[in-house]
Amino acid sequence: MSEPKFRSGQLVEFARHAPNAPAGPYEGVRLLPSDTAEPRYRIRSRNETHERVVAEHELRAAGGQAT
Repeated sequence: MSEPKFRSGQLVEFARHAPNAPAGPYEGVRLLPSDTAEPRYRIRSRNETHERVVAEHELRAAGGQAT
């Protein structure tokens, strides 16, 4: 597994608009265990009541934050 790019609590955005996902930043809740080469994360939007699970390639740092 590669080294994770994002940390818990970091604000992230979808790299491309995801269907049925509100715009705006998401908070990275936690890195998930994975048996694949790509890290996966649990993220949460302030505009939704549920969390989403996404692969690292689907995300970028929000607002120009360093990773």
